Amino acid sequence: MTDTVAAGAAPTDGAKQPRSVRVVLLALMIAMMLAMLDNMIIGTAMPTIVGELGGLEHLSWVVTAYTLATAASTPVWGKIGDMYGRKGSFVTSIVIFLIGSALSGMAQDMGQLIAFRAVQGLGAGGLMAGVMAIIGDLIPPRERGKYQGMMAAVMALAMIGGPLVGGTITDNWGWRWAFYINLPLGVIALAAIGVVLHLPRKRSQAGIDYLGVTLLTVGITAIVLVTTWGGTEYAWTSTRIMELIALGVASLVGFVFWQTRAAEPVVPLHIFRSRNFTLMSVIGFIVGFVMFGATLFLPLYQQSVQGASATNSGLLLLPMLGAMLVTSMVAGRVTTNTGRYKVFPVVGSALLIVGLYLLSTMDTGTSRLTSGVFMAVVGLGMGCLMQITMLVAQNSVELKDMGVASSTTTLFRTLGSSFGVAVMGALFNHRVQDVMAERAGALGSKVTEQSAQLDAASLAKLPEAAREAYQHAVSSGTHGAFLLGAAVAVLSLAASVFVREVPLKGAGPQREEAPVAAPETV
Repeated sequence: MTDTVAAGAAPTDGAKQPRSVRVVLLALMIAMMLAMLDNMIIGTAMPTIVGELGGLEHLSWVVTAYTLATAASTPVWGKIGDMYGRKGSFVTSIVIFLIGSALSGMAQDMGQLIAFRAVQGLGAGGLMAGVMAIIGDLIPPRERGKYQGMMAAVMALAMIGGPLVGGTITDNWGWRWAFYINLPLGVIALAAIGVVLHLPRKRSQAGIDYLGVTLLTVGITAIVLVTTWGGTEYAWTSTRIMELIALGVASLVGFVFWQTRAAEPVVPLHIFRSRNFTLMSVIGFIVGFVMFGATLFLPLYQQSVQGASATNSGLLLLPMLGAMLVTSMVAGRVTTNTGRYKVFPVVGSALLIVGLYLLSTMDTGTSRLTSGVFMAVVGLGMGCLMQITMLVAQNSVELKDMGVASSTTTLFRTLGSSFGVAVMGALFNHRVQDVMAERAGALGSKVTEQSAQLDAASLAKLPEAAREAYQHAVSSGTHGAFLLGAAVAVLSLAASVFVREVPLKGAGPQREEAPVAAPETV
């Protein structure tokens, strides 16, 4: 039997959600905040952590270990929830995340911190997949749109508040509290879910597909390592990168082959027979590619070219995040009231293309007001796309596949972000180094030989001529990165045009009788 919410099943259309459901939704948002906020907070604390623990050469692994574990575990958590019950798997993922947080706060050297961050990442993979799947169980698709604003608000709060909270905690309480702060929030979420969310336990007769899990984990790990190491630790054409690419391709090909034969596949391939699910996976990948690239390079441009402080550069992202929040809320309301949604991926993709192109035109003379307007256009596009992709993906599968559909969509967005940061970063770094060599000669090459990204302190120490050259170089680098993002967003527009507007299901009894329309084939 499919999970049902004893605490308060979804009401009929237009009815007010029971208090128990609203409490669970609040707990889910806290859990979502834990997963999204963590890397934002830790980024600010990293200089202090390295100063105390040492191990500067392993610094990147603090983030990489977390990202790898999150990406690799996400589809597995989704499948476990479908097989054995949503509540149990979600609670387990929260507990693992909190254990990883506590251990990370107690780490005595960089090796321990990296290992404990991997534990944290394992839990984080279940947090995002669990949140989306439980919302899919609680709220029918037709009603789900009105809660998009809540999820967009959590995302915006994490992006803006993360660096501010991380800096405040590190300065006043010490870097260990950047991890310990997760514990009280996690306990609140656990208590609310434990008391209010009542989902009957499930027990699948089939066992876990261990071979599928292994092949998928190896494949995802290889992909993430290629995008993390390529162009930084190793040259893109190096033997190590080629080996990782070969390993990743072989593992994923083997995974797809095995999924057609496994008794209980980790990612049942029949969900990709739905045209809409496949298209939403593609669009989700592109949204991740563009969004994380934009949030990486915009603060860098604002600090290096426009002279903003690290704190203010986060606040200067408000036009983009505010526009994303407002548009997401409007899109959700319109979807709920009309049941129509195709317009949002199409319009959102078009706005994304225009906004990224406008960002690519920024130079050393662009004002903060102008760049803010450009960012708002990008935010409008992302607001149309962020939650609609998950909504349509969930509406495209049967209820028994809700968990794996949610986790697979989340995985594509995660992989998109990894590729976006890597590819846009490689293009940015290459352009910065070229322009520095052209404008500042040997001094320019020396300044950027280790990294094309300088912090505020290093930038202030440069001679005037080198500093001006660097500002032009960063402007040129962001031009290339955002132009690439606009080109990639064209694929999102193309995919959106082919979305088929399958009616969203309403609430209550209707949902039990017909969870979704018969999946449309590609």
